[in-house]
Amino acid sequence: MIENRTRLILMAALWCALPAKGVIFFSTADPDYNTTAPTGELANSGWELQGNWGYFLGTPISSKHFITAKHLGGVVGEKFILNGTEYTTVAYFDDPASDLRIWKVSGRFPAFAELYSGADEVGKNLAVFGRGTQRGEEVGVSGLLGSVRKGWQWGLADGRKRWGENQVGGLASSGRNADTTGGAAGDLLRVPFNARGGLNEAHLSAGDSGGGVFIDDGAGWKLAGINFTVDGAYNTSDSGPGFAAAIFDEGGLYKGRESNWTKVPDTVADLPGAFYATRISVRLDWITSVLAQPSASDPVVLQSAPAVTGPYTDEPSASTNSDLRLITLPQPSGHRFYRLRGPPGLWITELKVEGGSLILRYE
Repeated sequence: MIENRTRLILMAALWCALPAKGVIFFSTADPDYNTTAPTGELANSGWELQGNWGYFLGTPISSKHFITAKHLGGVVGEKFILNGTEYTTVAYFDDPASDLRIWKVSGRFPAFAELYSGADEVGKNLAVFGRGTQRGEEVGVSGLLGSVRKGWQWGLADGRKRWGENQVGGLASSGRNADTTGGAAGDLLRVPFNARGGLNEAHLSAGDSGGGVFIDDGAGWKLAGINFTVDGAYNTSDSGPGFAAAIFDEGGLYKGRESNWTKVPDTVADLPGAFYATRISVRLDWITSVLAQPSASDPVVLQSAPAVTGPYTDEPSASTNSDLRLITLPQPSGHRFYRLRGPPGLWITELKVEGGSLILRYE
């Protein structure tokens, strides 16, 4: 079911004086909790594929591209840092139908995430990564027997990456623009904070935008979503600015924004708040089209095949002089057909044999 709800974009500037850097847990406020790579069934669930993009995170999805949240912004030339190695961004691509942005880098990533392609995310367990805040002060609602705990406010930023677990509860639609330029937010995975995910049950806070949501499809962990937004803001009365919080029961709290607060009925059953991630599976065509685009920064690679129809493979023995636009390789012993892989608009203009070498000129 698709639903619309009031939400907060997970950018640090909205609620924190300092840039926020981990996920919030139901079970503990320990700042050291889940700050190292998960093991066991969660091994290889995405931790090593989370790189620092400013104060936020991004995930490599090819040897030359990483994906993150569009609303984080950024400019070409900024650095993406993955496992201690810096990669300079050279281009970016915005999804017109969601909050996704793909960045292209110079250099090559040694590994990258596979993408979740199924339409069966609802009910699946997930691993989520972020650089949000610690768990803050308790949020309570006054009742007949005193204050009843409902969750926790966003706490201090500490600059640490954390991981958590949860379960996809449903699908949602943002009902708002994904950024200030009028971009669409697209289909979202809704992940409720309902204390059913065990010790690692997690919610998100400011600074978690751009982090990856991974689901195991039976063949391994795949990137299924990119952190986008959360429910909120909240208040304990119908006046004042309110606050951002990880809430496991909204009942009895006020929800909305300053001068427009609506009280949530306090029912017997908990009404959990949720975080939302942009859904990867419905944007695969766009993602694939971006990854297939050559650009002027791509190297020129010579490919060959035994027949004009292929299959073509890279020529490992070819040497390219990009200044002279010449490619040299040993003279082949039989018939070969050649083509170029690289920036658009290039073609082979001359071919000759000289001194036992085959020399190709291109423009």
